[in-house]
Amino acid sequence: MPAGPKKYPLIVVSCALAALLSACVTTHKGGFAEKADEQKAYETSLQLAKSYIAQGNWEQAKRHLQYVEASNPHNAETMEALALVYQNTGELEMAERYYRRAVAEAPKSMRIRNNFAAFLYQQEQYREAAENLEIVTAELLYERRLEAFINLGRCYLKLEELPKAEAAFKRALLMQSSNAQVLLSMAEVAYRQKKYPESQRFYDAFREQGVRPSAASLWLGIRLAQIFDDRDAYASNVLALKNLYPKSEEYLLYKASLNSVGQ
Repeated sequence: MPAGPKKYPLIVVSCALAALLSACVTTHKGGFAEKADEQKAYETSLQLAKSYIAQGNWEQAKRHLQYVEASNPHNAETMEALALVYQNTGELEMAERYYRRAVAEAPKSMRIRNNFAAFLYQQEQYREAAENLEIVTAELLYERRLEAFINLGRCYLKLEELPKAEAAFKRALLMQSSNAQVLLSMAEVAYRQKKYPESQRFYDAFREQGVRPSAASLWLGIRLAQIFDDRDAYASNVLALKNLYPKSEEYLLYKASLNSVGQ
């Protein structure tokens, strides 16, 4: 699944705005002028933070976001951005804390909840990730609902709750029947349910999409070839897995399967 953090869209920063990096923002005391300058400083720091996130400059992004947070401590998007920054600097406890605060401040923001679920999945907190994705997939107008259903199915695969995984993948299949990820996921869950002919049909449909094979798809192809005694497919998938993904978990699983057969 999933699997890494969500990238923010690239923000184009003007030369004048970039020049403010080394400049102090001055304020004029009294009335509306001071408030206007404070608002301008807030917006500038927010835009700079987004720009630094797009560049992967996490420390600079953190500095500006901390100013933004101090100015508005209840802004969910700021907390989400800080969570992303801490996630990328390896400060995972802080990342989780800010994700939780962001969800608490904006429980109806499906984007924030979806990103939090992706973080939880990375931390192998599959149950809570699934709970959040159940909420996300229930929002009919969420634009990334297809992706949320796929990730929900992956969570249930990790939890070995195959009927729930199948249900999630079927919903995704109804939304986009030619999606390669969905077809491969349906093939995997059918294989685990020992529905081998069904798994093979979904796997063939996946291959017809013409996407580059992943380690997961090659490993599934190896297992299906063993089931149906297809020696050519077996040899082809083994060779591709060894050449393309020699350090993958799937290749280690393949080698472990050889050892188990020899015992």
